[in-house]
Amino acid sequence: MNIGVLGAGQLGRMLALAGYPLGNRFTFLDTTGNPSAGIGEVIVDPNNQHLDEFLAKVDLVTYEFEHLPVELVREIEAQKPVYPGSRAIAVCQNRVEEKALFDRLGIPTPAYRVVESAEQLEAAARELGCPVVAKSVTEGYDGKGQAVLKQPEQALESWNSIGHSQLIVEAFVDFVREVSIIAVRGRDGQVVFYPMAENVHVDGILRYSLAPMPDLDAAVQQTADGYIRALLDELDYVGVLALELFQTREGDLLANEMAPRVHNSGHWTMDGAVTSQFENHLRAIQGLPLGETTALAPTCMVNVIGREGDITALLALPQAHLHRYDKSERPGRKLGHVNLVAATHDELLASVKSCAELLPGSPAPTFSFE
Repeated sequence: MNIGVLGAGQLGRMLALAGYPLGNRFTFLDTTGNPSAGIGEVIVDPNNQHLDEFLAKVDLVTYEFEHLPVELVREIEAQKPVYPGSRAIAVCQNRVEEKALFDRLGIPTPAYRVVESAEQLEAAARELGCPVVAKSVTEGYDGKGQAVLKQPEQALESWNSIGHSQLIVEAFVDFVREVSIIAVRGRDGQVVFYPMAENVHVDGILRYSLAPMPDLDAAVQQTADGYIRALLDELDYVGVLALELFQTREGDLLANEMAPRVHNSGHWTMDGAVTSQFENHLRAIQGLPLGETTALAPTCMVNVIGREGDITALLALPQAHLHRYDKSERPGRKLGHVNLVAATHDELLASVKSCAELLPGSPAPTFSFE
C-alpha cells in the first residue's frame, strides 16, 4: 500500500521507517517548501499545484502535522480515504472548538475565557486571577503564540506580542506534573492505550518524556483512558491521538490540548513498548490489528534540540537508542531524540542525567517522583 502523508518532517520520516517492514511505500506532500523527511518520495507543493499527482500515487492519506488548510484535507477526503478525518484536524486547529469539545464530553480543563481585544484580555486576567496564560486560538505550538501575564497591566503588551485577533486565556494550574496519554483507534473501533508519560517542558518545548511513571495510580490511568476514548469515539477517529494533561496535587487531571497525530511524547514507544506509536498508527489506518502497547521497561525520551552533541558519547550510554532526523543544526530546532531504557527507574534517571550532560544547552532533568 502506498500511504500518502501530508507534511514531510521528522514525524513522517519515522512513520515511513515503521512502515517499510510492513511493506508500505510512502509519498509525502510538502506544503511548506521546506521538507526534511529525507525518505520516500516527496512532492514539494507550496502553491497547491500538484495535488492530482499526489493523489494518483497513493491509496490512502494521513498527516504528520495538523496545521494544514482544512479545505485541502476535505478536498482530498472527497477522493481518497483520510485518517484521521477532517473533523479532527478542524477541532485541533482551533482552541475554542477544542475546549468546547472537552466541555461537551465532560473532560475537565483549566478555567478559561475567550477574548478579542487587549481590554478583554485585561478583564479576563483580573477575573481569573494572575498569573494567566494567553494563547492564540489558531496556529500556536511549541510555545509559539503564547504569553504569560503576571499582572493584568501586561495585557496590551501580551496582546501585541501574540498578534492574533482572538485569544484564549487560561487560569494558571498549580500542577504536580505535565502528563500525556496516547491511544490508538482502529477502523473497527478497537482502542488501545499506552502507559501515561510524564513530560518536562522548558520554554514551551518538550525536553523529556518518561514512561511508565513509577508512582502513577491505576485509577488516574483509567481516568485518562476514559477521557481519550470519549474523544476518539466522538470524532470517529482512526489512528494515534495524543492528549496532554496537567495532574494536580489532588491527583485530578485537567486537559490542556490534543494532537491528532503521532506525538513527540510518544517517541519513547519506539524502543520502550511492544509496538511503537508509529507502527500502530499505520496498522490503524490500514485496518490491520492493533499491536500491544505494554511498556517493555522504564524508558525516557530525550529531545536533541539546537545542537547534536557528541554522538559517540551518546551511543556509549547503556541501552541508548539514537534517532536522528537528518536536519542541520539551528537554535531551537528538533534534530533528533535519544531513547534510554533501563531495568529500574533509578538506573534510568542516572542515564538521563548523563545524557543531558552530553547535549549542549540541555536543561537538567527533574521529574515529579524523584
